[in-house]
Amino acid sequence: MERVDQLLAGGDASVEPLLEMLDDSSWTVRRAVVAALAAAGSGAVAPLCALLRTRRDNEARIAAAVDALSASSGDADAALIELAADGDPAVVADAAQILGRRRAAAGLPTLVGLTRHVDDNVAVAAIEALGRVGGRAAVDSLVESVGSGNFFRIFPAIDVLGRSGDPRAIEPLTALLDVPQYAAEAARALGRTGDQAAVAPLVRLLAHSIGATVRIAALALQDLQRRNAERFGDAGPIGDGIRKAGRDPTIARHLVRALVEGDDSERVAMCFVLGALRDPSTAPALSELLDAAPPVAAAAAEALRHLGPEATARVLEGLRAGDSAKRRALLPLVVRAAATPDVIACLQDADPDVRALACDALGRIGAMLAVPSLFPLLADANPRVAFAALGAIQSLGGRETETLALKAAREGDPRVRRAAMRILAYFGFSSALDTLLGALADTDERVREAAIQGLPLVEEPRARAALLAAAKAPDAHTRSIAMRALGQTSGDLRVNAYLLKGIGDPDAWVRYYACQALGRLAFEPAVDAIVRLLSDPAGQVRVAAVEALSGLGSPLALEALRTAVADSEGDIQRAALVGLGVARQIESLPVILAATRAPDPATRLVALSALGGFDTPTVLPVLVQAATDTDENVRTAAMGFLSVMPGAEATRALVDLLSRAPSAEPVVAALSTNADGRVQGITAALESADDETAGALTSALARLRRADATAVLVGAMASPNSRARKAAASTLGGIGSKEALAVLRTAATTDPEPEVRRICTLLLAR
Repeated sequence: MERVDQLLAGGDASVEPLLEMLDDSSWTVRRAVVAALAAAGSGAVAPLCALLRTRRDNEARIAAAVDALSASSGDADAALIELAADGDPAVVADAAQILGRRRAAAGLPTLVGLTRHVDDNVAVAAIEALGRVGGRAAVDSLVESVGSGNFFRIFPAIDVLGRSGDPRAIEPLTALLDVPQYAAEAARALGRTGDQAAVAPLVRLLAHSIGATVRIAALALQDLQRRNAERFGDAGPIGDGIRKAGRDPTIARHLVRALVEGDDSERVAMCFVLGALRDPSTAPALSELLDAAPPVAAAAAEALRHLGPEATARVLEGLRAGDSAKRRALLPLVVRAAATPDVIACLQDADPDVRALACDALGRIGAMLAVPSLFPLLADANPRVAFAALGAIQSLGGRETETLALKAAREGDPRVRRAAMRILAYFGFSSALDTLLGALADTDERVREAAIQGLPLVEEPRARAALLAAAKAPDAHTRSIAMRALGQTSGDLRVNAYLLKGIGDPDAWVRYYACQALGRLAFEPAVDAIVRLLSDPAGQVRVAAVEALSGLGSPLALEALRTAVADSEGDIQRAALVGLGVARQIESLPVILAATRAPDPATRLVALSALGGFDTPTVLPVLVQAATDTDENVRTAAMGFLSVMPGAEATRALVDLLSRAPSAEPVVAALSTNADGRVQGITAALESADDETAGALTSALARLRRADATAVLVGAMASPNSRARKAAASTLGGIGSKEALAVLRTAATTDPEPEVRRICTLLLAR
């Protein structure tokens, strides 16, 4: 390993010695050599290609050379295309594999040609490589492979054809549904197309099959719905298509029979299809699944929701007569006040989850009549139920709530008294003040705490005076709660004076809450005192000081935050980054940019969030780099910021990421977000887009659901770029509007490209 490190620093002269180490007996060493050769760039490409041609006596060496070329930072495409013309089929297969792993668009014509190679291994390698690069440019070759009758070529071609997103894939895949050995894989591939035209053949498969094939078809339809929604931003058309194509009553019967043998994922898919069919006769079978595993029960409940009045009756019947499991599945479906009596009855269920869900449902449907029934649950032994009851009461409100809360404040159970304080404070009832003041002497500490926290919400002088008195209490816990509550007031000279005194309190938690409150009230004169807390011995106080400085806009506060970012680490550094992001001072930008390169993913993530508030060209390249970060959370955050960034530059950056990001879908989703300049940027990118990029761009335009985006799709049918026309035609066919169909009719006869004409003809024939 030391030798590898030495050679890595030696430039092109080190390539040959590194090649000699590719067959080292240690996998760890071979990995290091592969990384070194990949980092060597273009200087290592020709020697690696020569090795693949001439030294094929060691499988480990060959595999390592393939890995090195696949990861090479150099310009290897031309050399690999030349390698693919070698007379040795094994070498050609390696070249095809490497082109695929590099996602080399320049190699597409070569890979397309290799799908017709006489050697099966080469053809299969080329087909699989097309799957990595993208199959849109090779649909005709893939269709030829599917129809070749060659078992070894058909299976990989089915997979790639399904992922191509091209309407020409539907017919050959549909034909394979009648061939038993290929039917299952063809069904899965039809699901992967995301094309509405795949609905009818998959539904027909449900009608003429039973058992395992039905379950596979249901899974494919569920996948079809998800991918269609990703492609066009609308999940409705697939469900509508299933309902229109599924009028044969045998389909529902086959699905119901197959439910018995399916695993959980298959049952979920079959419930989706049954819900789309909306056949009332399936309600009993779906109701029985409400006792199944949670994912299945949830899917069955969702399917029942689509069945209309028949399902409503089943839901109410299940609430009345069902067991706890069935009630758990049904309660989230309740959306009408007519179900109030049945939901109230569920408050007495033995299962705490049912009681909590019943509370949620009563709050959701606005069941004012349920308020008296909810108050007893404030004393429920299960904390989740008590919290759900409290939330439902706060959601419903009303005069009866005030009366019952005042009464509950005198209950013997401290849990009920504590909840009553929260209810009274939440609504700010003026009648609650005496009760809150009286609770300051309660025997239960948490009741006293709830009363203190409620006082800021009652706008009366006596409430403020009581808070200030609590801030001087001999008990440290009481003082800390009072400091926290003072931060919820509107602030005045007395409040600020008490808080300033609080940040010097001997108790760390008093200092913590006092510091937080000063920041929340934005009391600028406290800056010097808060800065001194950055060296407090208690970690939570230092974090609170950083948070407080974030709420203050003075130069001294911001300088202290910048220092905290540079000199601290962990929570304090991240809190300071948040503060700098809130302040949005351009002077802080270099500090934040440096933090985006921190070794800790959590710090990089917070630094990116801080960057989101800056409108400067410096931010864009940092976000683009973060979009390919090794940490998924960092990538997701960067993509989120890029999605809302206006301007043509941001759109161009997103388009460039389509070929570099680990997955294209998050990039398409970002391009589908409305932002100034987005449509114009996509329009410009379509002019030179390849097949894969064009498909992603037209999908983004469809998902934008804007008139100007649809106009671009229509206009793209006159583009000189035939790849843009193919992609636009497929997308317009999915939209299916009158305008879209009119454009397709014209293109079907007048487009200069035969492929475009065939696509338009297929789309119009549906």
